Amino acid sequence: MQRLGSAARTNKAHKAAEHLGRLLRSIFLCDYVTIEDFRREIHTLLSRGESVHQLQRAIHAGRVPHERGRRGDELTAISGAHALLTNIVLAWNTNRMNDVVERLRKGGTNIEDAWLRRMGPGHSGHINFRGILSFGVERYIDALIQGRGATIRQAMA
Repeated sequence: MQRLGSAARTNKAHKAAEHLGRLLRSIFLCDYVTIEDFRREIHTLLSRGESVHQLQRAIHAGRVPHERGRRGDELTAISGAHALLTNIVLAWNTNRMNDVVERLRKGGTNIEDAWLRRMGPGHSGHINFRGILSFGVERYIDALIQGRGATIRQAMA
């Protein structure tokens, strides 16, 4: 890293790595401009990533209150809870999408895998974010938070 860091700009290895990066970026841009299927795949991946960000904003669009998130452990807990809720929604959506596809295929509907690849589980229009969300994680406390399960169990009682 000493040879590639910003302080080593005069180093030959740094210059070689910089030129290699430029070459790889040029190849990517040539492929992006000339290969339509590649460009479409890049757009699909970008759209899927943006749909996850929209889901995260739907889960919590506000700011963290001034009195929260100042300490490292609070910030970790807030970020972890946000990521956990996002992943729960993505997993639930994926499961429901799979159930629907299996039911349609059993009913004789032809659903192509190429079409399914373009679908992502990041949608949230069918979820009520204004209510109280309750997940039955009580039985998994010890596995989720090793060593602190008893404290949390007491807090939940």
